[in-house]
Amino acid sequence: MAQTYVVTGAAGFVGSHIAERLLRDGQRVKVIDNLLTGKRENLDALRSLNGDLSVAAGSITDLEALQSLFRGVDYVLHQAALPSVPRSLDDPLETHRHCVDGTLNTLVAARDNQVKRVVYAASSSAYGDQASALKVESLSPAPVSPYGAAKLAGENYCAAFTRAYGLETVALRYFNVFGPRQDPHSTYAAVIPRFITRMLAGRSPVIYGDGGHSRDFTYIDNVVHGNLLACGAPGAVGQVINLATGGRVTLNELAATLNDIMDADYEPIYAAERPGDIRHSQADLTKAKALLGYEPVVEFAAGLRRTVAWYRKTKGRG
Repeated sequence: MAQTYVVTGAAGFVGSHIAERLLRDGQRVKVIDNLLTGKRENLDALRSLNGDLSVAAGSITDLEALQSLFRGVDYVLHQAALPSVPRSLDDPLETHRHCVDGTLNTLVAARDNQVKRVVYAASSSAYGDQASALKVESLSPAPVSPYGAAKLAGENYCAAFTRAYGLETVALRYFNVFGPRQDPHSTYAAVIPRFITRMLAGRSPVIYGDGGHSRDFTYIDNVVHGNLLACGAPGAVGQVINLATGGRVTLNELAATLNDIMDADYEPIYAAERPGDIRHSQADLTKAKALLGYEPVVEFAAGLRRTVAWYRKTKGRG
C-alpha cells in the first residue's frame, strides 16, 4: 500500500535522489524547495517519471506553507538546508535560518499534522576535528563551523520533539555524500565533483592542504537506502545514527583513483588549507547495522566510477 512522503529540499542533490527512488517504488511524494541551492531541472526530472508527485514552491522557513503541505503525510524526509561549511563561515545567520529555524518549523508542522516519523539529514560535521579518526555516535559533539553547530542543533530538536511530544524522529549523520547531479560549479562545491569536472576539462585538481585529509566518501545510493530503512526501523526512534560507507580515503588517494578511472595523469595543485576543514573523518557503522539493518549497497570505488561516467555523459554539468 502506498504511503505519502514529504521530501524537503527535493530540488537538491540528495533530496532529488530520495524523491526519485520513492516515486519509482510507487509511493506518493510531496516535495518543497525554494531553489536557493536546488535546481529546477531536478524537479523537472522528477515530474518526467509520471509518478504521484506534487511540487510546492516554498521554503522550510515558512511554517504556514509546511502546515499545509504536511496534511495527510505519513513520513517526512527532511533534506533541506544550506549545506556548506565555507558558506556557513561566510554567513552564519543565513545558515542558522535555514538549518535551525527551518528544521524547527519542519518538526512543528510534523507534530501538528500527526506525521508518523521525521527522518532528519544530520551531518558528520557535528563531530568536529576530534583526535579519533573513527567517529562513533557516543563521542561528544564538537563542531568547528556554524554549519556543524546548526546541524547539531537540528539533531537536538529532533530528540527533544521525540521526548516532549512523542513525534518519532531519526537523525542520520551523513558522511561526504557524492554521486550524479551534485553541483560542481558552486563556490562551495564538494571535493569529488570539483575534481572530476576539472579533470574532464583537462586541468589538475586543486587540493587545499597537503592531501592527507581523509574522508568516508559515501555514494548517494547508500544515503537513499539508509533513509528508507530509517522510516520503518522500530529501534531507531530518537536516535542519532551514522550513515556512510565505513571507509577512509585521503584526498591524494582520491586524485590517484580518479586518474586511474579516467586513464589520466594529472598532478594535483596544492593550495593553503581552508579554515573549518576537518583532518580525518570515518564512520563507525555498528549502530546503523544494529538499529537499521544497514549495510552499504555501493562501495566507494564503484560509486566513483558511476559518478565519473555520469559527468562524462553530461559533459561535466552538475
